[in-house]
Amino acid sequence: MSEANPADFRDPDDDRPRLECGVFGVYDTVEASAVCALGLHALQHRGQEACGIVTFDGQRFHTERHMGLVGDNFTGADLVERLPGHSAIGHTRYSTAGGSYIRNVQPMFADLSAGGVALAHNGNLTNFLTLREQLVEEGAIFQSTSDSEVILHLIARSRRTKVLDRFVDALKQIEGGYALVALTNKKLIGVRDPLGIRPLVLGDLAGKPVLASETCALDMIGARYVRDIDHGEMVVIDADGIESSRPFAASRARPCIFEYVYFARPDSIVNGRSVYEVRKRMGRRLAEECAPIADVVIPVPDSGIPAALGFSQASGVPFEVGIIRNHYIGRTFIQPSQNVRELGVRMKHSPNRAAIEGKRVVLIDDSIVRGTTSRKIVRMVREAGAAEVHLRSASPPILWPDFYGIDMPDREHLLAANKSLAEMTEFLEVDSLGFLTVDGLYWAMEAGPRDAARPQFTDHYFTGDYPTRLTDREIAEGRNEVSDRQLSFLVSS
Repeated sequence: MSEANPADFRDPDDDRPRLECGVFGVYDTVEASAVCALGLHALQHRGQEACGIVTFDGQRFHTERHMGLVGDNFTGADLVERLPGHSAIGHTRYSTAGGSYIRNVQPMFADLSAGGVALAHNGNLTNFLTLREQLVEEGAIFQSTSDSEVILHLIARSRRTKVLDRFVDALKQIEGGYALVALTNKKLIGVRDPLGIRPLVLGDLAGKPVLASETCALDMIGARYVRDIDHGEMVVIDADGIESSRPFAASRARPCIFEYVYFARPDSIVNGRSVYEVRKRMGRRLAEECAPIADVVIPVPDSGIPAALGFSQASGVPFEVGIIRNHYIGRTFIQPSQNVRELGVRMKHSPNRAAIEGKRVVLIDDSIVRGTTSRKIVRMVREAGAAEVHLRSASPPILWPDFYGIDMPDREHLLAANKSLAEMTEFLEVDSLGFLTVDGLYWAMEAGPRDAARPQFTDHYFTGDYPTRLTDREIAEGRNEVSDRQLSFLVSS
């Protein structure tokens, strides 16, 4: 199969943050590949560039990996014939620049002396480059530029006898934020990083265990949510049942707070919290902190909707659907000129003039990254006749890049890291601008005030407080080799 050009899969002017991946796994389930495909459909929001499924039929592993959407690749009456088996793992992927190629699509598979192992991974290893360099020096031959392949090499090189022991050996060498699902000829394995940065849940489908990044995938297949996999926990599922262990040293949980701001689907339960209710609370608190005088509250769809509802309820300003989102835009649309690219926002969002014209509008968005998309939407709303436009972000200012699986620019391209509030207001062409405070975000999480000495969440985007070592970044800075952005690309490829 020929390899796609990464430029075919993203709009260069779209500054929405992107998450790496979604993972899914089922064990001892009839038509496992079909069930897995349904689960991946529900996780499509976590990655739209590529997808893959690996099954095991009791004798052989079967693999399919494709560029593009789940629905474009894993459909048809022959799916179960193509991917037979009673157990399966799947992956839906968004890669950062330089990594959107078929060779990097997961799950990845390796034949080891102890048997076959398939692996799907959500997140980033912050010591990926260091480990890869060491492995290459020792003679390892890589087929991809994915950090997931590093894990397979570490498993293969372990001197332990059993696959599970080799797996633990590998886990103890990696750093960062991740959720993993793995499939062997006898077991389905799920692991969450020691701080629980990336999510992973356990479900039950008619008595059969399911692993998924979010509970919305369980809902899709009619499975019952059992519990979250705990931070630093490894679950091993086989014919004898489910066994839990903790291969890491004890630590406090610090799950990613951005899952609630943007990434998770609003109908998911993440770490015991309804994403929808948390987002509504963000909007309520935002209204208390910085509500302008206005006639109408309008969300930037779709992720701004719950916060806008909360804002409207708390402020008493009516909620209106003032922007209509087109869900059917082709991802590979080629924009031939700058003039056409400037109109690109209208392909995704259209103004509802009846709700906007002559009104003082409060636009509610989940976050502001570079501000380029926000400015286009503001212009569109003004052109629809708004008397005033006030922009409010349901999250604090984003000041720092990410290294745990989010494609987020380095500091020089983050709007809030480089401009004052007045300068941002001018750049975005709004009458006023406001952000939820960090304390307000923690209030929305019902977590109590942020403990600066022992933060309850991974929140470095807003605070600069990274929860783990950034080994590759530290080495790169010492060598003066790469920027934050370039390093983020490399470790996410």
